[in-house]
Amino acid sequence: MASIPRPDERSDARERALYLLYEAQSKGITPIEAIELQVIEPDELTQLIVRGVAEHGERLDAAIDRRATGWTLARMPVIDLNVLRIGAFELAERVDVPTAVVLDEAVELAKQFSTDDSGRFVNGVLAALVSDLRS
Repeated sequence: MASIPRPDERSDARERALYLLYEAQSKGITPIEAIELQVIEPDELTQLIVRGVAEHGERLDAAIDRRATGWTLARMPVIDLNVLRIGAFELAERVDVPTAVVLDEAVELAKQFSTDDSGRFVNGVLAALVSDLRS
């Protein structure tokens, strides 16, 4: 009998964080307001990621902007930018998460929710950010 694959709670939290960051940006509200508007309070890890991206947003965006050669933040697809923000936050602030996991998870989110080229783009930018954000 085949076993049913169990969902990865951390992957799911990253996906929920992406939804909340996208919602905030599309509604013109802060990520914290997006959390507060939820009928059911998001889980702890989802909130940690969203609040972390909000708290460190300027620094993360500046780092992404430096490494996204040929792209401005304003020109990036919204999903790609928010996936990059999540990945950059995890590289900078969540040293308990291995670098390979951060990159793999971000690439999977980009592939699943954005364009055909997004996985490669996200991987390239985050790989360049490793030396900037991880000591």
